[in-house]
Amino acid sequence: MEPGAGAGSGAGSGSGSGSGWRSAPTAAAERWAGTACVVSGASRGFGRSLARLLAPQLGPGSVLLLLARSAEPLAGLAAELRSGSCSELRVQCVPADLGCEEGLRRAGAALRELLRDPSFGRLLLVNNAGSLGDISKSFLDLTDLEEINTYFSFNISSALWLTSTALQAFGARPGCSRSVVNISSLCALEPFPSWALYCAGKAARDMMFRVLALEEPGIRVLNYAPGPLDTDMQLLARTRTGDPGMRQHFQKLQEKGQLIDSSVSAQKLLRLLQEDSFPSGAHVDFYDI
Repeated sequence: MEPGAGAGSGAGSGSGSGSGWRSAPTAAAERWAGTACVVSGASRGFGRSLARLLAPQLGPGSVLLLLARSAEPLAGLAAELRSGSCSELRVQCVPADLGCEEGLRRAGAALRELLRDPSFGRLLLVNNAGSLGDISKSFLDLTDLEEINTYFSFNISSALWLTSTALQAFGARPGCSRSVVNISSLCALEPFPSWALYCAGKAARDMMFRVLALEEPGIRVLNYAPGPLDTDMQLLARTRTGDPGMRQHFQKLQEKGQLIDSSVSAQKLLRLLQEDSFPSGAHVDFYDI
């Protein structure tokens, strides 16, 4: 979730080199065949909208693996995708709480089982799962060490572990492509009062994935800030933010109709992946495109 609208906050979409995925999915031959696609936080909001758009882009031999804490919304999304135009797509649901070791073990086992299949020629991993934290608190109110560690474990450590596990399981296959997307925020670049945990988590994730891009030039890495989305998380921002000025800012965004539908932002991300022209490791904002 992006807290505020603006004129853009990232490195832009650039002219970096790509490795395919350049055309719009207008014909079956242009879809991504043999793709293992993984989306975390897929049960609602941006993740759910993105999964709906990715499904018809995935061609023969592809699998869409959906991760989220809640089993019922995941199952509903999978049923929706199977009953539509993507009836031949294999959709796998993994209910797992990525904020605890048991959930990570369950997710990791599913990833290893799926990605060991040598028939896949592409891997797309979207790290969307995340949380706001207690935004009613100021910096000086954050004195509960367990609360702080729990927040960073879910919002940073799990994304690092999930990504490294997936990439190791898939391996560096000759002629194959690997892409990793981190759902970022303007908060990765700018501080917002009452949002110390969220800003720190988003900034850490951006840098973490920039390091991945630097270490592994064969992997395409993107930090995508989706803009101020009209989601449940934005509702929390309007009603729970401790700082009065920030709370009023979010309320004005809603009143002026400046919140973005998740599907609109997800479509921009899909276009970025199709064109594949962003510099690996770049932070690209919704307003940059």
